[in-house]
Amino acid sequence: MIPAGREFFKMSGSGNDFVFVDAREVPPGALDRVEAIQRICARGTGVGADGIVFLEPSSAASVLLRYLNSDGSVAALCGNATLCTARLFVELGGAAPGEPFTIETAAGVLGAVVHAKTGPEIDMPTVDGLTPDAGTRLIAGETRSGFAQVGIPHLVLLCDDLEAVDVVGRGRPLRFDPAYAQGTNVDFVARGPDGRWHMRTYERGVEGETLACGTGAVASAVILDRWGLAPNGGTIVTRSGKELRIQIRTDGGVIRPRLAGEARIVYRGYLAEV
Repeated sequence: MIPAGREFFKMSGSGNDFVFVDAREVPPGALDRVEAIQRICARGTGVGADGIVFLEPSSAASVLLRYLNSDGSVAALCGNATLCTARLFVELGGAAPGEPFTIETAAGVLGAVVHAKTGPEIDMPTVDGLTPDAGTRLIAGETRSGFAQVGIPHLVLLCDDLEAVDVVGRGRPLRFDPAYAQGTNVDFVARGPDGRWHMRTYERGVEGETLACGTGAVASAVILDRWGLAPNGGTIVTRSGKELRIQIRTDGGVIRPRLAGEARIVYRGYLAEV
């Protein structure tokens, strides 16, 4: 007999993939333990994911998003997980398409809406610690570095050729650079042959390259804007080939970004022997 287990949803946000558990009525129980998260997120022996998301009740917003990386560490924010939360919340009947609602995260309460034709769109936290010149010691193929905190830290490197970048070999030492007390995500950006901005990311907590990063796309767009290379945001092409769309609005010197992109329900299942 197949063991009965907890229902989950596998979701993809531009290739950033997640296991979602609706815990608004029934708490996660042992599923939020580090060992359980690592087993569930393991590729080949588990479901496989960059992280796990628990939808929980909130007294401050329509729903609470609790996100943990695949290594079991807590992340204050994940842009693509928030886009996926918005989509799933609507699919589960929490809000209607086109109806604004709010999502509580560890980085604050964010506004969200899911458009019937274009999908989810979310407010992002205000940008802190913006440093257009991060002072990173550059290597061949890199021309500039910048830093921005979009709920979580991001170091952005402007590169000549994105395909030539050793994302893990270069990204891992920078991720653990003592200059960043809590570590940092590392984004490599370059203008592609198609004229669009492309991005690759070494993601903290996953400890490797991911196919997309929502907060990284926002950080990259903000820094490209400050460098005068992409005014007011625009489109960032992720490693998966999917586009993330960023709007940048400045209000009294405060940068208020907005993010839109894919949030796809890949399948629905039940956890069993993990």
